[in-house]
Amino acid sequence: MTPAFSQIVALQNVPKNLDIHVVMDNASSHKTKSVRDWFARRPNWHVHYTPTSASWINQVERFFGLMTDDQIRSGAHRSTAELEAAITAYIDARNADPKPFRWTKTANDILASIERFRHRTIAVQKQCG
Repeated sequence: MTPAFSQIVALQNVPKNLDIHVVMDNASSHKTKSVRDWFARRPNWHVHYTPTSASWINQVERFFGLMTDDQIRSGAHRSTAELEAAITAYIDARNADPKPFRWTKTANDILASIERFRHRTIAVQKQCG
């Protein structure tokens, strides 16, 4: 369990009668004995692992990336309340005119991009060594 996660959780003051659901990817670091023991001591905490290579989580990550870029980094939040208000305003604005995330690249486009990256990486490695 990373100290940052533990510290954040300790600050939440969640009522003991509520269940808390945590969604994590399948990284092996999320399944260590210390993590399992931490959750075992908290029976109202429930862990849900995303499927390996879960593409739907990419859309969730993209949403949070956009919110971070558009609302959080661009603002000057002087308190937690101001930050929470900015996040709520962003979500309300997005929900007022919702647009689904759509994949815009074909599989061939993605594979071609990976191939270009591979060639650039090989070229850099040759220069370095």
